Amino acid sequence: MTIQPAKLSDPAVRAFVSAVNAHDRDAFLEVLAPGATMADDGSDRDLAEWIDREIFSSHGHMEVDRESQGGRALVARYSNDAWGEMRTRWSFTVGDDGRIARFETGQA
Repeated sequence: MTIQPAKLSDPAVRAFVSAVNAHDRDAFLEVLAPGATMADDGSDRDLAEWIDREIFSSHGHMEVDRESQGGRALVARYSNDAWGEMRTRWSFTVGDDGRIARFETGQA
C-alpha cells in the first residue's frame, strides 16, 4: 500500500519526496543542508550531477511503500525515464536545522 507524501512522518523527508514528485528543483535544494552528500548503491556520488541525471532531467518519481526509523528510512518504487521502475531503499540523515545532510539510496 502506498503512503501519500503528505502522510510521511519526518517533515524533511516529506518535503524531499514531495519535491521529487513535483519536479521542483528549488524546493528539493531547499530541504538539503549546505554541503549535503549522497550515495547510490554504496558509492558516494556528486550530488548536483546525480540529482540532475536521476531525478530532474529524467522525471523521477517516488511511490513510498514503507517507512521506518521515524520516517527517515523508506522503501519506495522509484521510476524515471532512464531506468523505468525499481524497488529502492532510501535513508536520510537530518541535521539539527531540520534539513537533510545526507541521503543514501540503492536497490532494495
